[in-house]
Amino acid sequence: MNNEIRNESQALPESIRCVGADDLTLSLFENQYPVQPMGVSYNSYLILDEKIAVMDSVDARAADEWLAKLAHELDGRRPDYLVISHMEPDHAYTIEALLLRYPELKLVCNSKIETMLKNFFRGVDFTDRLHIVKEGDVLELGRHKISFV
Repeated sequence: MNNEIRNESQALPESIRCVGADDLTLSLFENQYPVQPMGVSYNSYLILDEKIAVMDSVDARAADEWLAKLAHELDGRRPDYLVISHMEPDHAYTIEALLLRYPELKLVCNSKIETMLKNFFRGVDFTDRLHIVKEGDVLELGRHKISFV
């Protein structure tokens, strides 16, 4: 599995980095699907441009590895956006840790995710932190443009 991830990231353009993390400790995915001996991968990507976007976060089990990979790939830069695709804990748990590390970070999400964020992270002040998108919106990073469907 690790080789597959490395090969996938090598196929990406230089401006997009795979910063996901592997979890070899999980025995059942969603408490029902056996995943051993290979474990699971939490996918997360970094888009480096005039503006920097992180695509999704990861589960608590992989938080330290993910934050370390992210910091390495950022190489002193700071991300502008975290684009949140969905709120399952294995993809969203580390949102608060990222906000603490990068207080100027904006969260890009739809209105349903906004509601879930406020319910899941009750102690976090999201004032001026959310960039709400809807169908057809585009987030321009420079050369890269993220379209929302």
